[in-house]
Amino acid sequence: MQRFFRPLAGLFIVLFIGLARWKWEVISITDLYHETTISPETIQHIHNSSHLMVSAFKDHRRGGAIRVISILRRSAFKKLYCVLCVQANARTEWDDGCSQRVSSEAVVEIHSDHFGFPYGTSDILCNSSSSFKPTHVAISMDPITVQNLRYLPIQNQETKDSFKYSFTVCISNLFGEYNNALQFVQTMEVYKLIGIQRVVIYNTSSGPDVEKLLKYYSKEGMLEVVPWSIDKFLKPSHGWQPQESPGDLHYYGQLTTLNECIYRHMYQSQYLLLNDIDEIIMPYKHASLGDLMDTLQTQHHDAGVFIVENPIFPKTQFDERGRFSRREWQNVPGINILEHIYREPDRKGVHKPTKMIINPRSVEQTSVHSVLKHFGPSINVQFDVCHIIHVRVPLQGSLHKNQLHVDKKLWEFEKRLIPNINLALNESGLLM
Repeated sequence: MQRFFRPLAGLFIVLFIGLARWKWEVISITDLYHETTISPETIQHIHNSSHLMVSAFKDHRRGGAIRVISILRRSAFKKLYCVLCVQANARTEWDDGCSQRVSSEAVVEIHSDHFGFPYGTSDILCNSSSSFKPTHVAISMDPITVQNLRYLPIQNQETKDSFKYSFTVCISNLFGEYNNALQFVQTMEVYKLIGIQRVVIYNTSSGPDVEKLLKYYSKEGMLEVVPWSIDKFLKPSHGWQPQESPGDLHYYGQLTTLNECIYRHMYQSQYLLLNDIDEIIMPYKHASLGDLMDTLQTQHHDAGVFIVENPIFPKTQFDERGRFSRREWQNVPGINILEHIYREPDRKGVHKPTKMIINPRSVEQTSVHSVLKHFGPSINVQFDVCHIIHVRVPLQGSLHKNQLHVDKKLWEFEKRLIPNINLALNESGLLM
C-alpha cells in the first residue's frame, strides 16, 4: 500500500533551515529511485567536471559537517553542490535506495599548499542537519542534478574515545615501480620494534619484489594498502616544484593522501606518523614511541602536533667495517640502511626539513612538513630526544666522511631486527 501511494507524492518539497549560508532542498520523490552508483575506486570524477573526489567523513569538530576530500582544478572552480542521501528505513543494502535526497550549496576550501600546480587538495564541506542522518554523499555541479551521480559512503559517523591502534604510519605514495625492497622490509621491522602497529600505504605502482612484501605484510595484518591510481586521472608531478617537474598535481597527490589518511584513521589510531617510506621517526631517549609520547604529552598536554627534524643519512657513505653487509641480502634489491651510519650536519641559515607525529583529532588540514589547520599547540621536538633516520641521496654531497656525524641508533636493534628481517624476506620468497 505504501509503495502504491509513493508516486502520488512526486512533488518538490523545499526545506529552509535557518542557517545563513545554507540552502537546503529535498529532491522530488519521483527522483529517489533512479539508479545510484557507488564506485569501489579510491578516486573518481565529480560528474561533468574535471574535479576529483576521494572520500567523505563526518567531521564532529565542525558541527557534524560532511567533509569530502577532493582534488579540484583551481582555475575552473565554480560553485559546487552537495547531495546527501538518507538510506531507506533501517535496511543496510544500498540497492534499497534513499528515503530522501537533500541538496545544498557546498563550502569549498582549497588547501593553501598546492605549490603552484593546476590542481590542489581541497575540502568540500556539506552541512548536515541534525534532523536526519545521511549515509552517502555526492557532489554536483548544479543544485538540481541528482541523476548519474557517484556517491561516497560517509565515514566516521560516530566518535570514539578508545582506539584500535596506538601508532599508525601514513605513507603518502609509492610510484615509479618502486622496488627498494631491502630498505622497505628493514623499515617495516624497525617500525614494529619501536611500537608501530599499523602502516598505511597509498600505492600507485610498485616493483615485483616490493609487491611480494606488500602481500606479506597485508596478510600479516600490519599493512593496509590503499590503491591510488592518480595517474589514470591526471598527469602527476614527479617532484614538488612545477618548474622542475611539470604536471597537473604535486608529487602524485601526496597532500591529498596525507589528508585522507588523517580522516580515514581519525578514530582508529591514537597517533599518526606522517612520513615517507624511506624515513623512520626514531625516539633516542626513550625505548619506544609510546614512552616518548607519554613524556611529550605530560610536558605539553594540550598539544596535538609534534614536529620532528629530518636529517639526511647519505646512501653514498658506508660503515667501513661492513658489519651488516650480509651475504643473504645480496640478491635483495634496495638500500641496506644498517650500513649507513653517517648523518649530515645542520646547515646554518638553511631551513631544516621536518615530518610529524600528530593526534589526528587535532588536525583539520595538513601539508607535508607542517599542519595547515589544527587545534591546540604545535611542538618542536628536541633533536636529541627524537629525530628521523632518513637514508637517501645526500644533500651535502661534497662533505667528507670525517665531516659527518656517526649515528648507530639502528644497531641497538640488531639481535631482534636481523632474525625478523630474514623471516619476512623468507616468507615473501625474496631470501635466496
